[in-house]
Amino acid sequence: MIDMSIFYVPHDGESPQVMIRVCVAIALSSRQEVVELEMADGSTVADAIAAAKPESLFPGIDLAAVEAGIWGSRVAMGARLRDGDRVELYRPLTADPKDQRRRRARPKPSSRARNEP
Repeated sequence: MIDMSIFYVPHDGESPQVMIRVCVAIALSSRQEVVELEMADGSTVADAIAAAKPESLFPGIDLAAVEAGIWGSRVAMGARLRDGDRVELYRPLTADPKDQRRRRARPKPSSRARNEP
């Protein structure tokens, strides 16, 4: 059985347009928002981000500095969306994970000296 709810039937006599459902996830360190959208088939990641209006949810967000992905894999802004995709916005890292790991793994001086009198 075909789900007819995915078809948009315009009132002005144009041919029906297939709609897809996607969601856009935006997360900052303090909170996360997920915006569910219905978009035209053939929409891109950039179209979904523009439709989600993240600047209204997170004032001051720099959209030029964020990267995007679909289900955890980075993609270009021009990548086409499929029904059910989850577009994720990745904020820049505040610290380099490799540097953090090196700092934690660096040997620390012992609190017990072995050559004390």
